[in-house]
This record gives sequence, C-alpha cells and structure tokens, in this order.
Amino acid sequence: MPIPLIAIARCGRTQDYVESVRLAGGEPLVVDRTTHDAETVVRQAAGILLTGGDDVRPALYGAAAHPAFEAEETGRDEYEIELVARALEADLPILAICRGIQVLNVARGGTLVQDLPTERPSGTRHQFPTTEHPADKLAHTIEVAPDSLLSTILGSRLTDARITDVNSRHHQAVDVLAPGLRVTAVAPDAVVEAVEDPARRFCVGVQWHPESFHRTGEFLPLFEAFVRASQLR
Repeated sequence: MPIPLIAIARCGRTQDYVESVRLAGGEPLVVDRTTHDAETVVRQAAGILLTGGDDVRPALYGAAAHPAFEAEETGRDEYEIELVARALEADLPILAICRGIQVLNVARGGTLVQDLPTERPSGTRHQFPTTEHPADKLAHTIEVAPDSLLSTILGSRLTDARITDVNSRHHQAVDVLAPGLRVTAVAPDAVVEAVEDPARRFCVGVQWHPESFHRTGEFLPLFEAFVRASQLR
C-alpha cells in the first residue's frame, strides 16, 4: 500500500502530531493558510489532521465572546473550517484533536461551550497547564460508546469494554452537536470527549491529546486507524 500524505494543521506543538503520523505509517505535511491553500491541500493529501490551539472565534457559531476567550492567530479558524468543508466534499478521512474537534463541530453547524469552569462547573477538571502537569499525564476517565468506531479502535485499552483514561488540556468543549455527528465518548461530568460521523469511512474527533503519547504508544491505534483509512483514497 502507498504511504498516505497526511495534512497536519500547524499549531504550537506540531511536532508531536508529526511523530504520531510517522509512527502510524503516514507521511506528514504541515500546512497553514500562508503555505498551502485549502483547495490544494485536499487535492494532494489523503487525510486531514486538525490539531490543538486556542479558541475558535465565537462569532463563527453565532455567539458573543466569553471573557475567557483566547484568540487564535488571524485566519486560522476560517482556513481550517474550509479544510473541513473541502475534505468532507472529497470524502477524505478527518482526525480532529482538541481544538480540532471544536473546529469540526463548528464547521458542520454546531456550537461550543466557551468556558467549562464558569459555564459547566463540575468535579472533573479539564484544563491542566503543562507547567504543572506533564502533557502525557492522565487526568480523568472517559466512557466510550461500545458500538462506536472509537471503541473498536481503542479495543483492549478499554476496561469493562468502555472506560479508559485520557489526558486533558482544554477549557472549551462541544455544546450543540452538529448535524451528522454522533457523541461517542463523554467525561464523568458528561462533557463531550469524542464524536464521529458514522456515515463516513473516517471522521473522528477527540477532545484529549493522543499525540502527546507518541513516545509510549498508548493511543497509536487511533493514528494507525486514521492512516489506514487514508490509504484508501
């Protein structure tokens, strides 16, 4: 099988995603709005990987900005939303991580919780700065829907066929779910931790950071499944 070219949206910790894709058997191509237009990316790449970063601009889903809003670089939101739209049109596999799951949901018509600590306070902490908490330190459990693609991918990592531990570095989350997406994992406080589109061969979003485990491989099966799906283009 050919090695699929995986377009990775540039972010502050791009190298972790690059290493994860390489380990899974893909060829990484880091892209942003200044280096590759979305149309060219979708024409050349076999899969799209949306990465972490700061907040999606609330105006893009019809909301006013919360005081805790942390703006991304100018143009990144619009660029990645266009990537999603074009990838869906071309039926390219999409893996969306942390900010990426939020971009995926907004691009398809959903909305976001802008600040979990103030809008959805609970006993589950979701935001752990790397200055006090290593990026690959497990933070809380998630419950995975047993009939989901994610459940099949994570397989033996799940206890009782549905529970696993994840790391966590986010203060926003999926709120109103976009049409066509299905929630496939939740945190103990019911915050959405994963979504997928069952009508597509691979369209998966996760709220945690599986790329942070590339040295130890705990979540390598997720990247391997994504790369395998991308080989089918």
